[in-house]
Amino acid sequence: MSAPSGNAVPSAPPSYEEAMGINMNYPHPYPVPGPGQKPDGKGMNPPPHMGQPPPANNPITVQTVYVQQPVLLYDRPVQMCCPSCNQVIVTRLSYDSGALTWLSCGGLCLLGCVAGCCLIPFCIDALKDVDHICPKCSALIGSYKRL
Repeated sequence: MSAPSGNAVPSAPPSYEEAMGINMNYPHPYPVPGPGQKPDGKGMNPPPHMGQPPPANNPITVQTVYVQQPVLLYDRPVQMCCPSCNQVIVTRLSYDSGALTWLSCGGLCLLGCVAGCCLIPFCIDALKDVDHICPKCSALIGSYKRL
């Protein structure tokens, strides 16, 4: 196909600078190789780092910090490291009357169990709060509240 008679056909594609719109008079952020230098970077000086001191040959000290993941306490014994004595232990459980125990007692009273049957929740460990205690140093590690 032939080109229209009014438009001139370019003989070569535009250069990279022309296509990208690069201003050759603007200073580049990196060194541009001159006519006698190779573009692989040999023979070029890196740009100076302004305002930064030269790197020192001081040894770097590294401190390792061990972070213990939080232990979720439920109504079962847990194997963990005691925060008080730093021993690996399996917690000892202690049951105390909590909000669920008292609410169950009150609910049974409302149902008419007033002849002592309303005290049954105080005999059931599944309705009580659980305290986790270290068996070696007897420190209270944490509590599991039913409500």
